[in-house]
Amino acid sequence: MASIQVRKRTNCLIIDFYYNGVRCREQTKLKDTIQNRKRLEKLLERLETAMASDTFRYEQFFPGSQNIRRFSVQSEHITAVPIQEGRVTLPVSGCPLFREFSEIWFAEREVEWRNSYRKGMRADIDKVLIPHFGEMAVDQITKADILSFRAKLSKVTARGKTTMLSTRRINKIFEPLRQILNEAADRFNFRIVFQGVKALKNRKTDIHPFTLDEVSLILRTVRPDYRSYYTVRFFTGMRTAEVDGLKWKYVDFERRLILVRETIVDGEEEYTKNNGSQREIRMAQIVYEALKLQEQATRHLSPYVFCNTTCRPFDHKNVTKRVWYPLLRHLGLEMRRPYHCRHTAATLWLAAGENPEWIARQMGHTTTEMLFRVYSRYVPNLTRQDGSAFERLLLQNMPNDTAFNQNDAEVHHA
Repeated sequence: MASIQVRKRTNCLIIDFYYNGVRCREQTKLKDTIQNRKRLEKLLERLETAMASDTFRYEQFFPGSQNIRRFSVQSEHITAVPIQEGRVTLPVSGCPLFREFSEIWFAEREVEWRNSYRKGMRADIDKVLIPHFGEMAVDQITKADILSFRAKLSKVTARGKTTMLSTRRINKIFEPLRQILNEAADRFNFRIVFQGVKALKNRKTDIHPFTLDEVSLILRTVRPDYRSYYTVRFFTGMRTAEVDGLKWKYVDFERRLILVRETIVDGEEEYTKNNGSQREIRMAQIVYEALKLQEQATRHLSPYVFCNTTCRPFDHKNVTKRVWYPLLRHLGLEMRRPYHCRHTAATLWLAAGENPEWIARQMGHTTTEMLFRVYSRYVPNLTRQDGSAFERLLLQNMPNDTAFNQNDAEVHHA
């Protein structure tokens, strides 16, 4: 049986146990307090469980211990030389390893997430975080470890590119790391190491909405079986997953509304991005006509408005690769992701003078903040912004007897 002892000279706790018939004593840097004893008791429970199930690995429980060299974990008959008390000074806290606690945290939180978010989080934990922090106890990960890890990520080449990982991607990787360590600090009562570690500043990304002339050129040239698809994308502001997941039951021709209720992500039906994305989009006449034409082609084949030959919803990556990019190259237009169709809808609405709050609702934004921050700077490219509209407003609404004339100016000058 393992026990907890006290080294009188330092008043620090010691773990005393037998492994393969050899007495081992691992010293910690924890002072003899009730709280620290409880923390070590949890470690002893894990240690004894691992020994009973024959899964105990010395280096996992006591990384850096001199006993690691004395025990051969691969051998069936292990021999060791007893080690003197006080030889090992590595801190042992009783907290779980990062890889263990990350599994607990993930299992508790995944019920809150969409499938696509869960998959992304799982991949970052398994492929990035655990390989780096997995064998470290959660309370032994320091601020220096985190900053060193971030510096390492900044030198990693992004998958499929020749550039380094973006600050946005690094921040995304740090999101579960921050949450896991903060939760562990709260449960095991140790200092939060993320204090003072701020997210990297994301570079402002430029968006390039299409002009109305470019939209017209694209719709005249695109394959006829995709014309309705891109018409809806250009003039509704729907996200890719929303338009790909659109079903006929959410198309209300009578009220001329598109009800955004579901999405398609990685081939799976999901809830919208958030509650604010649940909305009703008003059909412009061109959208109404495009959907009426599409109804004749696919309504009898599939519940999805836009579907492939197997009656399944579009795979946006396949469509982008086979239809979108070849079309832009053919027309000599700047290469832009299909998501810029959404940006185009926003700027066209703004240029037409639509109410910003109405536009925000059509886009699925809960406020107009993003609308003005991201899109409004593109309006001068689409309409006059020289004060002439204000002049027209005054001329049309101000009474004639309040207008200044030449005589007034002369009197004022005098």
